[in-house]
Amino acid sequence: MSRITTDQLRDAVLDEGSFISWDSEPLHIPITDAYARELADARAATGRDESVLTGEGSVFGRRVAVVVCEFGFLGGSIGVAAAERIIAAVARATAERLPLLASPSSGGTRMQEGTVAFLQMVKIAAAVELHKRAHLPYLVYLRHPTTGGVFASWGSLGHVTVAEPGALIGFLGPRVYEQLYGEPFPPGVQTAENLQRYGVIDGVVALDGLRAMLDRALTVLTDDPEPLPPPQAPDHIPDVPAWDSVLASRRPDRPGVGQLLRHGATDRVLLSGTGFGDAATTLLALARFAGQPAVVLGQQRLVGGLVGPASLREARRGMALAAQLRLPLVLVIDTAGPALSAEAEQGGLAGQIAQCLAELVTLDTPTVSVLLGQGSGGPALAMVPADRVLAALHGWLAPLPPEGASAIVFRDTAHAPELAAAQGIRSADLLTAGIVDAIVPELPDAVDEPVEFSVRLSRAIATELAALRDTPAAERTAARLRRYRSIGVPRDT
Repeated sequence: MSRITTDQLRDAVLDEGSFISWDSEPLHIPITDAYARELADARAATGRDESVLTGEGSVFGRRVAVVVCEFGFLGGSIGVAAAERIIAAVARATAERLPLLASPSSGGTRMQEGTVAFLQMVKIAAAVELHKRAHLPYLVYLRHPTTGGVFASWGSLGHVTVAEPGALIGFLGPRVYEQLYGEPFPPGVQTAENLQRYGVIDGVVALDGLRAMLDRALTVLTDDPEPLPPPQAPDHIPDVPAWDSVLASRRPDRPGVGQLLRHGATDRVLLSGTGFGDAATTLLALARFAGQPAVVLGQQRLVGGLVGPASLREARRGMALAAQLRLPLVLVIDTAGPALSAEAEQGGLAGQIAQCLAELVTLDTPTVSVLLGQGSGGPALAMVPADRVLAALHGWLAPLPPEGASAIVFRDTAHAPELAAAQGIRSADLLTAGIVDAIVPELPDAVDEPVEFSVRLSRAIATELAALRDTPAAERTAARLRRYRSIGVPRDT
């Protein structure tokens, strides 16, 4: 397939005429005559002085730093001079507090410079990590092909990582693999589409769609929150039996997190998986609710089924992403419970629940949990302990489905409605217990008004996010810890 050049990427993504080069003359290092001739030929063929172009431009008026590989220059390979150029650009972006777009297209380490070139990936990774620790966005667009040490360093460190359709993306290039092992690499593995399917990258985006995707991402990541719309008069919350809510939450046509984002959010950027090769079933996204930016993490009841370790690892990725980018985190709970299987146990299901609980309750960013529907078992609990907790009218939370509780207590499932009432699982009971802060009405059921309900829930989320944003971080975290420390404890204790 054809390759996207540095000029094509620059012209497709940046505002016209906005690019300013940051490149200085490449660092001179001792080289052989043969390598010098290769460099001269590469410069003549590409019009570039090295394999990397760096600088700044704007995307819809926002300043953005860019680091782009030119594959036509010695296969986009990285040696000492190219690495120094990358590091200088990353450091400048960090110092000037700019979001950074990196777009590799590279075979990896420059073989003409040997092990010294191989070690350059360490300092590039360090520079990128320092940029991220400064809470600045690092966005990656992988172009065909991206392999080797480049993919295994700065190509795989993005807060958001997308790739060109059909791009060859992999650690060891197929030609090298075949030479080493005497057989071709399995087809269809090292493709952008397959890596998205397995959650290694977040998306596959054509060049002509990249600018719009970056605009949405930067709107969430860098733009200021918008003023809240005027508050609406509160709706009456009816007294609904717990079992009725359980049945309502299980309707297959009940709106889930996907419809909440579609109808109730803007500037959506969907992300994929854990970044570790897990095909998780949790939805992860960047979005705005009524103008309030957030990282969104939602359980997909109908799409993904029961929650396994991979979904919980994705939840932890969402928590880390929100903390790194200093964005609020919105968690949407809607699960029938954990995946109970040998694979789930061996994958560390219980440990992942524990890690989610510990990380969420101590997370250093505003958090809002939404009990959208079913809230059954450990995977639901793992996403509860936020600063504020909202519940849809028919949302509920329980250690087991009511049928499971009935089986334990009565050795049958016939008493499920009785157990649902007795255990205080419905939204009204959770509000009384201090587990939920507010109930979002369904008029009379979210199934009957999916768009209106999604907009109503979005406004409720936005109201909580705005209030939390105005609360000092130390005060917010202390209040969260006090809250969960006191649940279930009599007030006079």
